[in-house]
Amino acid sequence: MNFLEKLLDGVAVEWKTLGEVCLSISAGGDLPAKYLKGQNEPTEEFPYPIYSNGIDEKSIYGYTDGYKVDAEAVTISARGTIGWHTVRQDKFTPIVRLIVLIPNTSSVTVKFLNYVLDVIEIGHSGGSIPQLTVPNVKKLLIPIPPLKVQAEIVRILDTFTELTAELTAELTAELTDRQKQYNYYRDRLLSFEKGEVEWKTLGEEFPFIRNGFVGTVTPFFTDSENGVRYLQGTNIHNGVISDNATYYITKDFHQKCSRTQLKADDILMVQSGHVGESAVVGEKYKGSNCHALIVMSNGGKCNSKFVNYYFQSTEGKNKLKKITTGGTVKHILASKMKQFIIPLPPLAEQVRIVAILDKFDTLTTSIREGLPREIALRQKQYEYYRDLLLTFPKPEEVEAHLNSMEKSHG
Repeated sequence: MNFLEKLLDGVAVEWKTLGEVCLSISAGGDLPAKYLKGQNEPTEEFPYPIYSNGIDEKSIYGYTDGYKVDAEAVTISARGTIGWHTVRQDKFTPIVRLIVLIPNTSSVTVKFLNYVLDVIEIGHSGGSIPQLTVPNVKKLLIPIPPLKVQAEIVRILDTFTELTAELTAELTAELTDRQKQYNYYRDRLLSFEKGEVEWKTLGEEFPFIRNGFVGTVTPFFTDSENGVRYLQGTNIHNGVISDNATYYITKDFHQKCSRTQLKADDILMVQSGHVGESAVVGEKYKGSNCHALIVMSNGGKCNSKFVNYYFQSTEGKNKLKKITTGGTVKHILASKMKQFIIPLPPLAEQVRIVAILDKFDTLTTSIREGLPREIALRQKQYEYYRDLLLTFPKPEEVEAHLNSMEKSHG
């Protein structure tokens, strides 16, 4: 006998529609006559929140001087984020795109109702704009165990939710601490006093600095079998090249853009948007081409990874900011990068520093990549127990089971 069976031993679970167990189910209306928009905190004049169909903090549309709901309730998004729901325990005003459920607490508690909505299918009306309607919601069938059972299920799920949140906070804090530690040692290793090392312009060490192709390239896109890998700014983050977006261009177009064919040890820098992000081209991307990136080809007298780490240091980032231009969309010119001054200790020292920073980077990256996986694992564990606790046989299933038992004993 599993936990739920023990919990429900000898107890009947009813199934009722939300229309039967709620005191009221209503849709939000127009905005109040007086309200304060775009603020996340109430004021003395406007103390009551206005809720719309956004998720979490984005559901706060603003604040007003009155309220329309003065009861603990569950709200469900009716458009856009259809089905997203949460418990509301404050006095508030709902506006369009939001449905408010006020349960009859003698039948179902607010928190149990909110958890049950996680596991039932919330349909919606079709049409040009899909939406959830009050009549839809009223027809939704939910299980109604006794209140003491509801309370125990809520207690267990609340505990799981709190533990998951605590673990996420701990893992995030660990990542933040490791990142701070890494940044500290990186900056220490890449800070040099005057006279301690040589200082040279990038143009001296990277004699071929140029821009990647800028213009319309979509007509030349093809598949991986027939094309050449094409890198863009979206592929450059946190000092490395990623495959978060993969594009390929025709071989003919690749040949026409021979100036920007990439070699191992080239440095790529984002020229527009999240400017200054950079990465070193490794063997995997050798022979690729690129779009709207600054390409810096090493002259063979310094270590490209050392220079790339310098770009990521606090000192390097501050110097990059000084040559960044533009208003809403920032950009860096290849001509400015030619004049960018970098520190150059002896090559053996560059290699030593790179080896240390590679180890730090590997550790930080493993935590950064492992964090989402660990959180997803905990979320799946929570959903498993939630579904186990909230899965009850429906009336027709019970009837079918009883009928089969009668036939087997007949």
